[in-house]
Amino acid sequence: MSDVLNGMKLSVIMPVYNERDTLEEIVRQVKATGLVHEIIMVDDGSTDGTREIMKQWHDDDIVRVFYHEKNSGKGSAVRTGFKNATGDIYIIQDADLEYDPRDYIDVIRPIVEGRADVAYGSRFLGKPARKMNFWHRVGNFILTMMTNVLYNLDLTDMETCYKAFRADVVADIPLHARRFDFEPEITAKVAKRGYRLVEVAISYYGRDFDEGKKITGWDAIPAAWTLLKYRFTD
Repeated sequence: MSDVLNGMKLSVIMPVYNERDTLEEIVRQVKATGLVHEIIMVDDGSTDGTREIMKQWHDDDIVRVFYHEKNSGKGSAVRTGFKNATGDIYIIQDADLEYDPRDYIDVIRPIVEGRADVAYGSRFLGKPARKMNFWHRVGNFILTMMTNVLYNLDLTDMETCYKAFRADVVADIPLHARRFDFEPEITAKVAKRGYRLVEVAISYYGRDFDEGKKITGWDAIPAAWTLLKYRFTD
């Protein structure tokens, strides 16, 4: 199956924070794709026993483990992952089970085939999807609409986890986000630099707060500010 990469190497960037119940299963699923050159796992100061679970991969052939001493946010963990990745394509994978790694092939195909520089997996283009909290859906719609208006795009899901990039695209973009403002920052800067961005349909199996979901409605405020800020600055 790795032949579909045409010799390119795929790095999976996996930010981790308090995901002891799902971490082993998502790593198993990622490896099962047969597409992965490396998994860059970045623990962002977990306190629930996740770090003890991660020790099993210290000598793994595919998983590379990094630790933040204190919780700094998803954006910080992704940036650490980018700095240490060695592949030709990067894709971001949360450490829960909301997203299905079997969708990797669809997300990265436009990049492998040279038709895109960046690809987003959209949860709203028709593949199977379990519930999404109503207010999360509303917030996502508003932020995606802001993105389209401010940056002349036509996205359906700016806040998606599944974002894939050619490695040189990430190398060209200075990133500062620490929390969930990573999503609007990278999108704004990709758009302003004129990179070819496409969306593809992906599956989604949402979870509730009592199942470990971390993003809240309050995170929409800094996200909106980030979109406005980077429209006029870099």
